[in-house]
Amino acid sequence: MILPPNLSVELAPNHKQGLPLRNPVLTASGTFGYGTEYAALADCQRLGAIICKGTTLEPREGNPQPRLHETAAGLLNSIGLQNIGVRAVVAEKARIWAGWQVPVLVNIAGETVDEFARLAETLDGVPGVAGVEVNISCPNVDAGYVAFGARPETAAAVTRAVVQATDLPVMVKLSPNAPDVVEVARAVEAAGAHSLSLINTILGMAIDLRRRRPVFARATAGLSGPAVKPIALRLVYEVAQAVRVPVVGIGGIATTEDALEFLMAGATAVQVGTASFANPRAAADVVDGLAAFLLREGLQDIHDIIGVALPGRVPEGGLT
Repeated sequence: MILPPNLSVELAPNHKQGLPLRNPVLTASGTFGYGTEYAALADCQRLGAIICKGTTLEPREGNPQPRLHETAAGLLNSIGLQNIGVRAVVAEKARIWAGWQVPVLVNIAGETVDEFARLAETLDGVPGVAGVEVNISCPNVDAGYVAFGARPETAAAVTRAVVQATDLPVMVKLSPNAPDVVEVARAVEAAGAHSLSLINTILGMAIDLRRRRPVFARATAGLSGPAVKPIALRLVYEVAQAVRVPVVGIGGIATTEDALEFLMAGATAVQVGTASFANPRAAADVVDGLAAFLLREGLQDIHDIIGVALPGRVPEGGLT
């Protein structure tokens, strides 16, 4: 009898309660709504975790239309953190999540350190909320957000405030637009983050040839999808060697092969983002693909491949 491989991972080993997941496949914030929108399209309960869309203290209408623009190998977005606000998340969404098997993390975004702390405090102890992902890296708003993730000092200040405000596991989402992502990662880890996720979208833009103006009202927007994968993979590889906390890889992950690259580069888990727009079952497909890969390779545990591409690691098995 061939037993199914073990896909379970732990995203908060230094947290008193931990954040155990049945598999290493999560959905990325902003691409899966609150999870409820996809419930009729995909079996969300099979995923490792769901990260809901960015949440602020007060509801936000977001940026003017247009907000999305397809590129040759990805998607530019300028949503502007449109959301219902944290109080509505607690009152309307968390009570639904509390009945789910899959854990849900709330992505939080503030304009000040105090706002981040108040968001974390509001979510603390709420049934249905398994953790927070601290968004210090959104490129599509005018005030504050990117600046927090650009420098180690400010990133650490936000992280420290959130960790002190909640007993929930804290994941911090890093910006690829920071001058030195590795230094920011080290600072965030030292400030108490239980895990890191990277990358957020990369700043880009597009021109409307008819209007002879930028497509987006803010000119720039966040690029995601296959185009950013090589950059994201490189940064995950570098950060995984610099920190001890788990790293969650994000950026252009659409297939099992994509996910395997990030895991081998040192990610403990991955987030599927833009791919869900084209295929609502993309994340679940990756879960199935990881199990099938381990079986084909004669491996029993997902940890047999996590980090095998890092310097000093001796790969177990391997394709011939």
